[in-house]
Amino acid sequence: MRVNYLGPLCAGIDHPALDGYDLTRFAPTCYLVEVSDEAGVAGPLMEGDLLVVDEQKAAQHADLVIVDVEGEQRLFSSHRIGGQLRMVPPVDRSGSFPARQSELRGVVVSQARRYAF
Repeated sequence: MRVNYLGPLCAGIDHPALDGYDLTRFAPTCYLVEVSDEAGVAGPLMEGDLLVVDEQKAAQHADLVIVDVEGEQRLFSSHRIGGQLRMVPPVDRSGSFPARQSELRGVVVSQARRYAF
């Protein structure tokens, strides 16, 4: 699933989904991405969700991870198999692949969603 880079948290990004969030509680190594329309509107991740990503946190089993795939930032679920991490798409669960450390861009540490009323 594609995500769109919005920038580092320390840049003071103004987004309606962040209203009420204390962004100072996150490490200076965190940045924001927005979930693309590939997510749809059903499930735990929806189009337009904001994800706080820590680029220095080491990926563990069952983390949501941002991975650089052919120049695009994409979201995957990590699965540890032995000493290796395997990246699995969070929506259709097909097309998994082993990840190299150099491809990992960070671990999702928080999610924000704006509800329309």
